[in-house]
Amino acid sequence: MQILVTGGLGFIGSHTVVELIHRGYQPVIIDNLSNSNIEVLQGIKNIVGEIDLPFEQIDLKDKLAVTNFFNTYTDIKGVIHFAASKAVGESVQNPLMYYDNNLTSLIYILQNIVSKKDMKFIFSSSCTVYGQAEVMPITEISPRQKPVSPYGNTKTIAEDIINDTAMATDLQAILLRYFNPIGAHSSAEIGELPLGVPQNLVPFITQTAIGIREELSVFGNDYPTPDGTCVRDYIHVMDLAEAHVVALERLLNKKVSQKVEVFNVGTGKGTSVLEIIQTFEKITGQKLNYKYAARREGDTAIAYADTTKVNETLGWKATRTLEEALSSAWNWQENQKQHTI
Repeated sequence: MQILVTGGLGFIGSHTVVELIHRGYQPVIIDNLSNSNIEVLQGIKNIVGEIDLPFEQIDLKDKLAVTNFFNTYTDIKGVIHFAASKAVGESVQNPLMYYDNNLTSLIYILQNIVSKKDMKFIFSSSCTVYGQAEVMPITEISPRQKPVSPYGNTKTIAEDIINDTAMATDLQAILLRYFNPIGAHSSAEIGELPLGVPQNLVPFITQTAIGIREELSVFGNDYPTPDGTCVRDYIHVMDLAEAHVVALERLLNKKVSQKVEVFNVGTGKGTSVLEIIQTFEKITGQKLNYKYAARREGDTAIAYADTTKVNETLGWKATRTLEEALSSAWNWQENQKQHTI
């Protein structure tokens, strides 16, 4: 069964492609390589074997290219839509780019799939739609607050677009609001390899530890948290990849209870930035050079998930530890010594 994975050479997308193949699906990958590398395609094949793995380099803002793709690949039964710009800080500096890229691409994908019979859709949403939630842990019925960044707002608007589309068409969708993915595949063949300066904590940690970055900045140590640094729910990327396939199968097997379902995907545990640093140092033996810096615009103080719904309804649960995630990220970084930026 063919499943389209947009952004399939990105961090989460590539790991989900591997999991889809392991479960017997045929992924078809679209990626414009704006924040990924074509070498990831070979990394996937090194894990799963030299199989036929269709890849199309397409900018999803190109309406004609998207239409031509769906006219060519007529056997696709589901779409997992990852492709989006995702850096909070960058979105604050360049909001129009984020609204253009993240929403235009979604609209063109939906325009093509609503005309197909029984096409299933999984959207890569985010806990950022909750803004700074007032109650922890965050449940799916926690109110969506005004997002603190344009990136978060693109996810909120995208959810509304999907809900409105489902109301007017036969579209069935699952929105996965995930928290903070980290780690890498156990083979160290694929992992998080951002182009340029990392916007996420763990790749900045590993690049600092290996000497690519001189110093790690910890943005803010005066938040209302136990140690003053931001608290997040860090989930191993392979746990997250598995959640996507479980959600896809719920749609394919017609088990959904409504046209659009929403699930938080996390571990249910909050960990501070300082705790991440200390855990990394402990398991790797690498001493990190870090300093405290001013708060970063768009960051919330604390966010971690209530995972009851995803555990009970999807039968999925995060099983990998924080230590496993950080160890795999470090193994991946060591395997990438040739990728100096």
